[in-house]
Amino acid sequence: MKIPEYPQSTPITLDMQEELHPALSVIEDGISEFTFANLYLFRSSYDYHLSRMGDLVVISGKKDGKKFCMLPCGLPDDNGLLGSLLEEHDYIKGLPERHADHNRIRLERMGWIPVEDRDNFDYLYLRSDLAALQGRKYHKKRNLVNAFINNYNYEESPLTAQNIGEAFHVLETWRKERTRKDDDYEASYEALELIDKLGLHGYLVRVDGTPAAYTLGEALMKGRSFAVHFEKAIGDYKGIYQFINRAFASVLPRHYHYINREQDLGDEGLRQAKMTYRPYGFVKKYKVVRQDDHPTNP
Repeated sequence: MKIPEYPQSTPITLDMQEELHPALSVIEDGISEFTFANLYLFRSSYDYHLSRMGDLVVISGKKDGKKFCMLPCGLPDDNGLLGSLLEEHDYIKGLPERHADHNRIRLERMGWIPVEDRDNFDYLYLRSDLAALQGRKYHKKRNLVNAFINNYNYEESPLTAQNIGEAFHVLETWRKERTRKDDDYEASYEALELIDKLGLHGYLVRVDGTPAAYTLGEALMKGRSFAVHFEKAIGDYKGIYQFINRAFASVLPRHYHYINREQDLGDEGLRQAKMTYRPYGFVKKYKVVRQDDHPTNP
């Protein structure tokens, strides 16, 4: 299905992959949301609709009663088109840092301002750091990995069509163990169903022959970064999350210089957990809001 020109829009569908993937795959910012797989899998969560502005992609969505848009390929040069987008939406979400810097004065003249969206910064790690866990800063992580290795009989293998059913077992059991309902179960399930179609890659861990954990993601930044979209584990195996994290980093090809473990969404517990892995840096994202709505505006 062809993506219509703005201001027309249409819900994202699987048959748009051929048209949308080439435009997103060459983006060098490394933002985890800006892949066809991520947009498609979370289309229902955010009611994503797509438009085109020439070579640019416009992604409209909704969250908490507000309408936002994302512009992964940059802002339109035409101020009239940009003004229409701004008026149609409550804010721009996920604007890459380089586009925020380049367009700051222009946006301010139009009554808008880009502000850092810390809750949505992607955590960026060196693949070599996560694979080796060397040095004092990773002492606790190494201890947990060693506890897993020493206490359990385990196997590890890439996720394939032959063992995908074992990942489904992990996901279903993980869901039963959860008390919260606002999780990513539906997207996780569909990601496993469409693993080959969406170009996803993952890893599986078994304990005593029973599937116990899996991780799943895809390439970013033309193959220089790998985004981990999903990571699930079940049971009370001490160190299993630390083990699969390190094991997968160890088998990723060396052309993946970075591992992107996505954002913390403002969850303090998740933020603390991500920080304990000593991120190399962050993929910064900006939210463009009306100057009158900005809390620092007098």
